[in-house]
Amino acid sequence: MKVLIFGATGMVGQGVLRECLRAPDVEVIQTIGRTRSGQLDPRLIEVIQPDLMNYSALESQLIGFDACFFCLGVSSAGMKEADYTRLTYDLTLAAARTLARLNPGMTFVYVSGASTDSTERGRSMWARVKGRTENALRQLPFKAVYLFRPGVIEPLHGVRSKTRSYRLFYTLAKPILPMLRALLPNYVLSTEDIGLAMLTVARHGAAKAVLETVDIRALSRPASAPALDLHAG
Repeated sequence: MKVLIFGATGMVGQGVLRECLRAPDVEVIQTIGRTRSGQLDPRLIEVIQPDLMNYSALESQLIGFDACFFCLGVSSAGMKEADYTRLTYDLTLAAARTLARLNPGMTFVYVSGASTDSTERGRSMWARVKGRTENALRQLPFKAVYLFRPGVIEPLHGVRSKTRSYRLFYTLAKPILPMLRALLPNYVLSTEDIGLAMLTVARHGAAKAVLETVDIRALSRPASAPALDLHAG
């Protein structure tokens, strides 16, 4: 299996990259981003792309992939809706539209968020924009599109957030996150859970396109791998 990862230096992306590097059936892992991950592996190709809105010069390097794990994202804190839309909807669709044209047999996995608003009409700005992004992705001609909606995420194996406020939160919450994940499995996931679940849907598909925390946790367990649902996209 050949996979693309967008956002491999972010917290979720680091976790996904780790699980891809540990998976024996992943032959090629190509990351796309503004900076390198710092990982070394003969299967890993890192493509530096300063302009994440335009892939015309990269198209020859984006062909022949089985799955894309799209982990790019920004916090909406303090942002106006137009700016957040550009960095969420516009940025995601710029990559996804290119990939759908070049790889129609691809499985596209998008990291959204718990409480995303599929109606696009709710009061929460970030949830509306994420919902609009999800809805647009589901219209693209991929083999399948899966929308991951994690809630609280526990970083494992040295994974760290790039966002300063999130790093502070995780430093303060580190002693209690493992306990919360055990007590509230429907609300807390680890970066490992998310990476393993993404590989599962890339290999086998899932019974539905929108995957909440409880679904992601179930998919992270190898024995739970379901049959491919060709209508998920």
